[in-house]
Amino acid sequence: MASPMSAGRFLDGLRAEGLTVVEVGDWEHHNRNHKGPWGPVYGVMIHHTVTSGSERTVEICRDGYAELPGPLCHGVITKDGTVHLVGYGRANHAGLGDDDVLRAVIAEKALPPDNEANTDGNRHFYGFECENLGDGQDPWPQAQLEAIEKAAAAVCRYHGWTERSVIGHLEWQPGKVDPRGFTMAWLREQVRDRLK
Repeated sequence: MASPMSAGRFLDGLRAEGLTVVEVGDWEHHNRNHKGPWGPVYGVMIHHTVTSGSERTVEICRDGYAELPGPLCHGVITKDGTVHLVGYGRANHAGLGDDDVLRAVIAEKALPPDNEANTDGNRHFYGFECENLGDGQDPWPQAQLEAIEKAAAAVCRYHGWTERSVIGHLEWQPGKVDPRGFTMAWLREQVRDRLK
């Protein structure tokens, strides 16, 4: 069982991994904690935004929209590889997912297929939204892919987790396809190598 790291440690960990980090407004206190607890935390979830334009993407991920209030993640990773911190605490990013997947993440074992949505993921995962249209055509620049790897590794490093604690939204919630354009198996390999 792991308690979430403090906002300050989160920021420091990302920077120590070599990331360029931008703090957006009062991100440390912008959360959905009034809707339920955040923690214990067990992993890092990667998403794509289905947006284009860094400024607009960060704004949407911070503020959300009518059907889904923000923050929609903890950090937004834009095309240039910058991590924009938009919230800290419970965030509307994971939604309901598969309890069998959560058990596998906790045990750091291979993930089973996600075939039900019965467990609150917003409570248990750090979330990074990555600027991409998610259509399989929009490119993933090398700087952005490296930033995704570094951000996931920074959280794993702090908690002493392996790459098995990094999952995609598509591995958590049936019907989700994100992130689209690279595989989570590839990303976990990159994170594994970085953590050596």
